[in-house]
Amino acid sequence: MSEPMYLTAEGRAELQQELDNLINVRRPDLAIKLKEAVAEGDLKENANYHDAKEQQAFIEGRIQYLENILRSAQTIVNDGPSDEVRLGSQVTIREDGGDDDEVYTIVGAAEANPREGKISHESPIGASLLGHKKGENVKVQTPAGEIIFKIKKIK
Repeated sequence: MSEPMYLTAEGRAELQQELDNLINVRRPDLAIKLKEAVAEGDLKENANYHDAKEQQAFIEGRIQYLENILRSAQTIVNDGPSDEVRLGSQVTIREDGGDDDEVYTIVGAAEANPREGKISHESPIGASLLGHKKGENVKVQTPAGEIIFKIKKIK
């Protein structure tokens, strides 16, 4: 059995919204495109038909993926502030010797998006921070080598 998946309530809502859009907007639009492409005749050399079929395969795969996550993932319940880093925590850290703080929210892998500051609890930084408290130094093994971060704040 694989490890359980986790979602924040916000992440669950975002994935549900994407799923609803795929089912209620994208899928019907694509059905119309396919119908129009089939009406054009010869399907062997019909670029519109082949493009629509590729999009359809992607959308159907994404729908199955999202339905599976939403059905099986556990929602992270963040029941108020904690003095240690856990799933759902927003953590402010600073690299040893650095001047800039970095803020990350620890989330499940399904909603990780480093550009938005959401890192997976399975990532090197996320996994290393779990269970540590404000003021502690945490060593993180990264592909570039070992980095030490100090935990400045936990929300």
